[in-house]
Amino acid sequence: MAETPSLPTLLVIPTGIGCELGGYAGDGLPAARLLAGASGCLITHPNVMNAASLYWSDRRIHYVEGWALDRFAAGQLALAPRASQRIGVLFDAGIEPELLLRHRQVIDACRASLGLRIGPILQSDAPLGVSLQLAESGSSWGTIVRPDALLRAGERLVAAGATAIAVVARFPDDPDSEALAAYRSGSGVDALAGAEAVISHLLVQHLGIPCAHAPALEPPPLDPDLDPRAAAEELGHTFLPCVLVGLSRAPDLRAVDAPGPGWLHGRDLGAVVAPAGAMGGAAVLACAERGVPLIAVDNPCLLEVTAEALGLEATHARSYAEAAGLVLALREGIDPASLRRPLSNAAATT
Repeated sequence: MAETPSLPTLLVIPTGIGCELGGYAGDGLPAARLLAGASGCLITHPNVMNAASLYWSDRRIHYVEGWALDRFAAGQLALAPRASQRIGVLFDAGIEPELLLRHRQVIDACRASLGLRIGPILQSDAPLGVSLQLAESGSSWGTIVRPDALLRAGERLVAAGATAIAVVARFPDDPDSEALAAYRSGSGVDALAGAEAVISHLLVQHLGIPCAHAPALEPPPLDPDLDPRAAAEELGHTFLPCVLVGLSRAPDLRAVDAPGPGWLHGRDLGAVVAPAGAMGGAAVLACAERGVPLIAVDNPCLLEVTAEALGLEATHARSYAEAAGLVLALREGIDPASLRRPLSNAAATT
């Protein structure tokens, strides 16, 4: 019996808005794995997959930076899967020598133990100057003082042969902050996420290749009451391993008017899965405009931008497990409405 064709599915869990599932270091991974199994082909972004020292490699999951993911959903970029990338590593000149050595040892470990192609490796010609802020809504964002130094370093890596870039920027330490304490206890927002998105967006938009970011921080003091969702971030000295693994098979970004065999296009999407309160992102709206089925999952966050408020038609799921069931139904050609009760009476509506 022939296998059911895959149903390319987009999973979006926005960064820095405190999602109950997916708002921490890779705690969206179980949902991504389940949806990859249900769909046979999942496109998602590093915020979902990055779990600091932990990672999960699955050929059915395509690791696509957020800016590129939005362009893909809008039909402006195609994704070209590839067996491996040559990962250039860009270190912020503001990283102290000991912390820099910790990150260089991650590179050696990933080369020796995982066989990843890594190099060239270089530092920016000036400290990047990352700062972190929280908006009035509580969501995180950030700025970078020297974007020019970031982009110059990226250009040098590409010129030296890199086909993907991992960025490690020095982020400010604030171990005594109330925001960090809340995050570690399971009730806060990832304060780093907004600034990370700024860095990766800039590079991908400028260079047109896969990029992802890992912050350089001093390890915080031990906390016996640490929320399990935050635990992945405190296993080691760096966040770099998951980024290197994710980028190692990230798809190339290609112009849609130059098609190649096996490429993925936005028109191929069969479903998009997003938190019910965060339906206003560019990727979700682009999919809705083209009639891609929307699945809105109950996943509390700081936002309340619902499908109903936007006038969008969406199928609601109480969990990512239920969303995976809906994706599988679509893949098998089953109308999800037929699985709910009560069913409307067709004769009564004619």
